[in-house]
Amino acid sequence: MIRVLIADDQHLVRTGLAVLLGAEPDIEVAGVASDGDEALAMARDLVPDVACLDIRMPGRSGIEVARELCAPDAVPQVPVLVLTTFDLDDYVFGALEAGASGFLLKDAPPETIVHAVRQVAAGQGTIDQTLTRRILAEFVQRRRLQPVTGRRAEDLLTPREHEILLLLAQGMSNDDIARTLVVELSTVKSHLARMLPKLGVRSRLQAVVWAYQNGVVAVPGPGGG
Repeated sequence: MIRVLIADDQHLVRTGLAVLLGAEPDIEVAGVASDGDEALAMARDLVPDVACLDIRMPGRSGIEVARELCAPDAVPQVPVLVLTTFDLDDYVFGALEAGASGFLLKDAPPETIVHAVRQVAAGQGTIDQTLTRRILAEFVQRRRLQPVTGRRAEDLLTPREHEILLLLAQGMSNDDIARTLVVELSTVKSHLARMLPKLGVRSRLQAVVWAYQNGVVAVPGPGGG
């Protein structure tokens, strides 16, 4: 059972998300918060599998809450899915840099939101597909923190880890990667567990962003796939 915390300052949105997610047989709404401070307190008390956070809330913002819950030394660490009506680049960047595992617009189809919750709970990050290419391109341009060289991955990772990173950047799930490499799913998970700390990231999504930042893979052009 996936236990979810919902935090949004709009009653209608909180209720709608609770009804949507609570109707799924494998999801339980563990708590509902109306502001950032309440969300942080409830997350620490309830330790949900996923915290669905709005960005603009009274008290702490969703990004500030994500930073507290996703920090390397956070106790407990809680995966965060940001749901917002705003697709402003700075909000997306802020969520990624805070350690959020996913970012979706609230007008995403209900099935997309449910799927995103499951992905985040399983350790698989997600970004709204309408934002992905633009966000990756802008993130690389505006948040480049390290020299852009594909050799960074070769220096840090084993050949198999490097291969898995490239497949992650193609949007493959753990199951997809296991089938492609003809290995057990547990083997893929083990490689990921060793790879993420080497890159200094906390999620699959951030590993993909790292790959684009460091030139391991190229950002698709406007007509690219």
